Amino acid sequence: MAWNEPGGDNKDPWSGRNDQNGPPDLDEAIRSMQEKLGGLFGGGSGGGDHHGSSMKGLGFLFAGAALLWGLSGFYIVDEGTRGVETRFGAYVETTMPGLNWHIPRPVEKVEIVDVKKQRFIEVGYRSSGRQGAGSVPREALMLTKDENIVDVRLAVQYQVKSAKDFAFNVLNPAATLKQVTESAERGVIGHNNMDFVLTEGRSEIVSEIKQEIQKVLDTYQAGILITSVNLQDAQPPEQVQGAFEDAIKAREDKQRLINEAEAYSNDVVPKARGGASRLVQEAEAYKEKVIAQANGEISRFEQLLFEYKKAPEVTRQRIYIEAMEDVLENTDTVMVDVDGGNNLLYLPLDRIGGGSRNVSNAPMTNTAAQTFSKQPARTINRNIRPSSIRGRDVRGR
Repeated sequence: MAWNEPGGDNKDPWSGRNDQNGPPDLDEAIRSMQEKLGGLFGGGSGGGDHHGSSMKGLGFLFAGAALLWGLSGFYIVDEGTRGVETRFGAYVETTMPGLNWHIPRPVEKVEIVDVKKQRFIEVGYRSSGRQGAGSVPREALMLTKDENIVDVRLAVQYQVKSAKDFAFNVLNPAATLKQVTESAERGVIGHNNMDFVLTEGRSEIVSEIKQEIQKVLDTYQAGILITSVNLQDAQPPEQVQGAFEDAIKAREDKQRLINEAEAYSNDVVPKARGGASRLVQEAEAYKEKVIAQANGEISRFEQLLFEYKKAPEVTRQRIYIEAMEDVLENTDTVMVDVDGGNNLLYLPLDRIGGGSRNVSNAPMTNTAAQTFSKQPARTINRNIRPSSIRGRDVRGR
């Protein structure tokens, strides 16, 4: 039966009193608890050793509590992290991965900082809802050097470079990094033209922004290392988006026409150079040919002169015969020598053969003979002097 149940003796087990109305005595309750702890650790309950046994039990209690308190100071630092120990809020040291120990709370504390984790922030991103007035944050709109406005959005990736600096030198590293990024972004965009920002200057702008951010963070000793800066989007405001797209199309058409012109030039110019080179080579060849022919004529004339000096009459007769042969070999005429006369009979074979020039070897038909008899005979003066014929070289027969 419990001591305070109805029908019981209502005796207080802690103080030994039977007072049913007053509260229990606190000193007696503490003394009772000390007696119980003393009995637990082997102490007696009577005589002069009562006080010594109580102190001995409290000593054991405090020793156990101190042991548990000391064991609570062990902690493990995982790979890729660092432990930052502080003593009453002041920095003590940075511990490496592995098992470590520090003076337990509240004397020292440990903050585990992940130095390998890739963190990122986004700058200039629109809020939820459609794009329009009031939906674009102020930091998204940048003023360029040529006094145009562009909407720029960045994504910055970073990791912890120094756990101590990251934990102590900056109150809110992420917010500080965002503000630094916005400031560096506005500075870099403000020193470049709009076309450069939106077209070919993206990589250069990203590199400049990254360098500027890292420079400022190192000045702050924020313990942050910028790993990459990505230009997610860069475009003009919505109000001028249509005009800007037209300008982009015009620029693309211009570049396309330039490329086509260059392709045509690359096709025509080599051909023209090849034709010019061919004409030059043909002219050089003709020059060499004419010079060689002239030299040959000179050599033949000198040889003919040498032969003429040895036998003038024979040489003149031979020159005349060869000249007449050259003149008459391509003509459609037949000359018949009339015995005892001074004239030659001229036969127009081109008319006899019906206009064909190549009839000298064809047999004469009856019709051709009749036509031949009806044609008027023309004569050629036979008294042609050999000196009137152009001289030729002597060719072997």
